[in-house]
Formats: sequence, structure tokens, C-alpha cells
Amino acid sequence: MKKIKTTPLAPQEFEVEQISETEANIIAFPFETGYAISLAHPLRRFLLSSSVGFAPIAIKIEGAKHEFDSVRGMLEDISDFILNLKEVRFKLKNDATEATVNYSFAGPCEVKGADLSNDEVEVATSTAHLATLNEDATLNFSIKIAKGIGFVPSEDVAGELEEGYIALDAFFTPVRSATYKIENVLVEDNPNFERVVFTIKTDGQISPIDAFRNSLEVMYAQLAVFNSEISIKAPTTVERAEENPDLKKLTAHIDSLGLSARSFNCLDRSNIKLIGEIALMSHNDLKNVKNLGKKSYDEIVDKLQEYGFAVGSDLADDVVAALKKKIEAKEA
Repeated sequence: MKKIKTTPLAPQEFEVEQISETEANIIAFPFETGYAISLAHPLRRFLLSSSVGFAPIAIKIEGAKHEFDSVRGMLEDISDFILNLKEVRFKLKNDATEATVNYSFAGPCEVKGADLSNDEVEVATSTAHLATLNEDATLNFSIKIAKGIGFVPSEDVAGELEEGYIALDAFFTPVRSATYKIENVLVEDNPNFERVVFTIKTDGQISPIDAFRNSLEVMYAQLAVFNSEISIKAPTTVERAEENPDLKKLTAHIDSLGLSARSFNCLDRSNIKLIGEIALMSHNDLKNVKNLGKKSYDEIVDKLQEYGFAVGSDLADDVVAALKKKIEAKEA
């Protein structure tokens, strides 16, 4: 008969594969069938729409009145200069949310992203090309940089700018791509559980892990409205561990090990009833069980290994907490 569940299995495994400073795989499992995509799809949406980044929102260039103007001695027109500027990814320092940064360059030189780094801003795209100046050129400009999410068209900021500034379309999102795939994973001979693998690439303003953390915070904040009205109680660490297959095996009675009468009686007389109690013991603790000889000790160690555990097993913290709770209930 198929086992009847009252709650879905909660995933316990979480892994991060760091591919580079700007790319990582984030993996979680095992999920019940259908649960992985139910969580992965909205998380991807939040990654792409709600990750916090920085972008230039306006620029003022000395000698230029509009985006179709030009600066003497600069190879690029103002429109090309602005397009190049949008490829430069800034990050404000000192937790600032907005700043106006002034620059001045004299030719001949090539202005790149690295040349825009200073005490106020950090540039993630150091090799990005911005402008080429000849020996007669002088380029003075000011950039307004802001912190935000998503995309903000220039029309939305134009009305708040001082005279001389050209409003820019602002693309704040630091996540360049976010994809996921769902794979099958085996749990207790059942191949129908799932694993989700996120692949996240950022532009260097933040790490993929920080982007993922930010999307989780946004997701939790959106769901919190239901919690406040319906008073849903979040499961405790011990409650989540209840569905862990290891815990179910560890809370089985010691007669499941198939021990000889002598070994079984030694453990039973010492009030050791659950397999998990042996797994939590050190080797010295087991050897010191009253009347337990070497032959019985070796038998218990071997039987426990056949069962899938070892004396002094390195168990997950939530499993240990739940197991100790079961042991305390047994002794009560």
C-alpha cells in the first residue's frame, strides 16, 4: 500500500556552485512532484524584475544642449556617448542611494569604464569603452546615478532635473540572465522527486547569491500580507525535520537492527531503545555501556553501518534536534 502523507516533503539540501564572480548555480532538493517549478518560476520573475541595482538617470555635458549634439574633438556623437554610458555598470559607495558625480578628461585619450571609478562610485565594467578624444578635446560632464529596480523611462525623471541635464532611460536590474531547470532525483527508491537548478548571471554590481537573496526577500515580503491576515504559523526546524527520511530510520526501535539477544539486552537494560541513540553516541560512550563486551560492540557497529549510519554520525542539525526531542519523549 502506498504511504499516505499529511504534509509534502520539505527540501533539505541546498548547494551553490560558483562558476565565476558573476555567475553561479544554485541548487535545492528534494521537492515533491510539481513543487520545484511552482517555486522556481516566481523566483525567476523576482530575480529579473526586483533585483536592486544602480544606473545613470541623467547626464549634463559641457557644450552639449541635447542628445543629438556633439563635442568638439570627441569621436563619438552625444547619442553614441550616451549609449556607451548605459553599458557602464556603476555601484555607489557608502550605502548611498543617489549621487551626482563630476568628471573631466583632456585628450588625446580613450575614456573607459575604469576611468569613472572614484571615491563615490565603483565601476564593475572597467573595460567598457566610453569615448575617444583627440589632442584638442576637453570633455567635462556630470552624471546622476541612482539606486533602483527594474526599468525607468527617461520621461519619468525628466521633470525633476535641473537645467542642462539630459534624462536617460535607466535599466537598474543587475541580473543579466536567470534560468532554471528541473531534474529528477531519487529519494528512498522513489525517482519522482525533483531538484531545481538556477543559473544566475549578474553584471558585476552584485553577486549571484546576493541577487538570489534579494529576490527571496521580495517574495517573502509579498507573501507576508496573507500571513498577517490568516496567521499562518511557520514550521519550526524540528517540524521540518519530521519529514526527513533519516529521522524516520533513526527513530526506529533497536530491534530493527537484528541484533543478537546478548547485544540487544545490553542496550535495552541501559534504556537505549532507539537506533538514533546509538548514532548520537561516541565510540567511547558505546564501549562504556554496562556489560557490553567487545564482540557485542563490534556487532552493534557493523549492524548500524548496514542500516546506513555509524556510531557518532555527523547528522544535520535539524535532524539532531528532532531526534533528541523523540528521545526525551521516550524517557518522559
